Amino acid sequence: MESSAEASSMAQGLRIVRLVADREKRGGQLLGVSQIAAELHLEQSRVSRLTQELCGLGLLERVDRGPFRTGQRFFTLAAALNTGWVREARTELESLVASLGLRARLSVRDGFRVTLLRASSNDAVPGSFVKPGMVTPVWCTGAGRALLWDFDRPALDRLLAGVNYIGIGGPGAAHSTAQVWDLMVRDRAAGFIAADEEYEHGVVELAVPVRDGGGGVLASLSILGSGADIGADAGAFADVLRRSADRLGLLQEAAGPAGGQFP
Repeated sequence: MESSAEASSMAQGLRIVRLVADREKRGGQLLGVSQIAAELHLEQSRVSRLTQELCGLGLLERVDRGPFRTGQRFFTLAAALNTGWVREARTELESLVASLGLRARLSVRDGFRVTLLRASSNDAVPGSFVKPGMVTPVWCTGAGRALLWDFDRPALDRLLAGVNYIGIGGPGAAHSTAQVWDLMVRDRAAGFIAADEEYEHGVVELAVPVRDGGGGVLASLSILGSGADIGADAGAFADVLRRSADRLGLLQEAAGPAGGQFP
């Protein structure tokens, strides 16, 4: 799938989740496939496919082909967004924007997928598919590969077993687990992830892990820009990114053992 097509699917999927959540919140009539398609002016076949995927992710749920409701993963994400350290992450993201002039994101891992928790204000313009809850692959995004930082080769093989690499990501994306491993070895040596057009054409993403009080990888912090934006400054930008990730880790540690880890 081309990255533009995947972005379109994400945007439409998030619109569906918002519509279902708004209906529930207002106590309105719950919606099935045909009603969602009519409300959002989408083809029923596309809504059917997207809602199946959203149910698979746990963001929606449906009983006996009835109307859709928000799923448990939706509420888990909402709870995570309201924990102290994730709320405070907004300040860190905007600080990165101010100091580096790039977009910034905070993400967590769910299996071989990455879920976006927070995005900087310049990364969430009207009409953008970049919203909390956006799901991307772990193997071909800077944020995702930072979340794999502590994986050894057997663990990586187990996680990505059965993944279909064909057609996913940008021109720099890995097309096998072996290639993902080679990129991880390269980037660990540098001390930060550098994903050059791995997911989006023309976009370079630098990322580092955010660690909890026990030293485990809790989340990833990343910045995104063009090759010209980052250029030879990648190492200096990564230093700023690491300091910001360290501050977020301390915030999470202060919040205690139940301080908002995303399962």
